[in-house]
Amino acid sequence: MRAFALLTFGLLLSGCMLGPNYKRPAIDAPGVYRGDSPSPIASSESLGDEKWWELFDDPALQQLIRTALRQNYDVLIAASRVLQAQAQLGITRASQFPTVNAGAQAFSERNPKISSAFPSYEANAGEVDLSVVWNLDFWGKYRRQTEAARANLLASQWGQRAVLTSVVSSVATAYFTLRELDLALDLSRRTLAARRDSLQLTTVLAKNGSASALDVRQSEQLVYTAAETIPDLERQITQQENSLSILLGDNPGPVPRGLSLTEQPNPPIIPVGLPSELLERRPDIREAEAALVAANAEIGVAKAALFPSISLTGTAGYESFALNNLFTHSQRTWNGAGSLTQPIFAAGALRSGMRLAEAQKQEMLIAYGQTIRNAFQEVSNSLVAYQKNREFREQQELLTTAAHDTDRLSKILYRHGGASYLQVLTSENNDFSAQLNLAQAQLNERLALVQLYNALGGGWEQ
Repeated sequence: MRAFALLTFGLLLSGCMLGPNYKRPAIDAPGVYRGDSPSPIASSESLGDEKWWELFDDPALQQLIRTALRQNYDVLIAASRVLQAQAQLGITRASQFPTVNAGAQAFSERNPKISSAFPSYEANAGEVDLSVVWNLDFWGKYRRQTEAARANLLASQWGQRAVLTSVVSSVATAYFTLRELDLALDLSRRTLAARRDSLQLTTVLAKNGSASALDVRQSEQLVYTAAETIPDLERQITQQENSLSILLGDNPGPVPRGLSLTEQPNPPIIPVGLPSELLERRPDIREAEAALVAANAEIGVAKAALFPSISLTGTAGYESFALNNLFTHSQRTWNGAGSLTQPIFAAGALRSGMRLAEAQKQEMLIAYGQTIRNAFQEVSNSLVAYQKNREFREQQELLTTAAHDTDRLSKILYRHGGASYLQVLTSENNDFSAQLNLAQAQLNERLALVQLYNALGGGWEQ
């Protein structure tokens, strides 16, 4: 038995692992993102490294995100997949070790006397044994399977983080959209109240002969234009609250508010970091790489199937026809065996399995490169979108200020007979539209920031 154990240990030490060892593919990453402002000193600081509760400095939004990370169904599903991968790793890893089973049995039998030639008899027997079966991993088949299972577990963990990132950005996007609708509704209600006052004044002027019936009808148009936007905005707000509630894992219902859209802080500087750092930070890239590692390990599993399978079996225990001396030295039993099985003919199935594993690795390699290129594109697009949306918002603020002054001056001129009511109508419509467009521009700037944060791989750190 000692010689047998030493032989087994020597075989394990001399065993090899078939298949290629993983090496990260060379990636041609650009020095800077397209759209990033040139800097004399490259910095690895990135917006993606910032914690989401530091970027979104609104207590109500922070609470909504925490609720979503705790209750969102996609988050719960991703966590369940991680648990499944952990269990699968345990199952796969167990193949590297022996299987040990213990058993015991006892029986008693008595037969009656049939004839003088066959007298009655009674027999008692017992058996206790311990059996061991060990499939030696001489070619590294089970170790490669464990390597693949461990990579799949890592992929599921990065996939979970990708879900967390998506949920954080989705909740922030839905919340900012809701606050823009609230702002638009508030503008519409204030505009409606102002236009009703203007209609009342115009009606009084018409009765005194200072205004015409046309002026009254045009003033009514302004009232109706502002009034028609309110029901539609209320519909959108309710539907947006319902969508946000589902993201939180709740039934449709009202959503608490915090800071208004105009009060939401904007970071003065947006560092994006180096493109090479994105490979380590973005969850989907890390998930794709883990899938590539698993596919690479499966090649070793397929190659090992071409070589002999070596297994050892052994049983030891006690067996006796008298239970009172079952565990005596003379009743010991044992046996051991070793087997070697070499595939001879499988109609090309084993070779095809190896080619399949290599093709699957090639697919994962292509998917890994595609994921990286898509990530670079998303960062560049989001960076340009944020910069241009900020410039657009700044110009829209100037336009809104000019439209508001025009509206104010046209009303003064109208009261003194220096302008027609058509000019008042036009200036009021322009002012109202400019304010709504400014609210949309402020939203677009916030959404572009959220998209940039998500593209940089931020939001999964808890």
